[in-house]
Amino acid sequence: MPKGGRKGGHKGRVRQYTSPEEIDAQLQAEKQKASEEDEQEESGDGASGDPKKEKKSLDSDESDDEDDDYQQKRKGVEGLIDIENPNRVAQTTKKVTQLDLDGPKELSRREREEIEKQKAKERYMKMHLAGKTEQAKADLARLAIIRKQREEAARKKEEERKAKDDATLSGKRMQSLSLNK
Repeated sequence: MPKGGRKGGHKGRVRQYTSPEEIDAQLQAEKQKASEEDEQEESGDGASGDPKKEKKSLDSDESDDEDDDYQQKRKGVEGLIDIENPNRVAQTTKKVTQLDLDGPKELSRREREEIEKQKAKERYMKMHLAGKTEQAKADLARLAIIRKQREEAARKKEEERKAKDDATLSGKRMQSLSLNK
């Protein structure tokens, strides 16, 4: 005999799952029984109602009405105590037409950081092009130094060329003078 006088365990058994359709059918049956009992109490003992006809009339009603009736009549202590469990909120499904795609959507932290990073880069590039950043100032100073060096080199080249031209011209003059003698 198993421990504690219990029946054998169910460890090796095959599990049986209830499908959602079966659960809905059970809930509907409970609602119908509850509503039939209410009708019988209201009509009294002398009422001659066929249960099949009552079921047909209940099936023709809207399901919203049945849900409201079921929620209003609670079993046991539930009727006396209001339970507010935030985890028990029924999720409402939205239709595609109800979705608000144009509204502002909340960005994740990574997306916000990425957008901020891109904006900061754009601001930096604008300031850099305007010459207001440290790097831009350093670049402009370097460029100014290079320009001066190139101007000086070009001036020296020009002077050397002029000196060479003068030397060649003076050499030709000397030759021409010596030939004229």
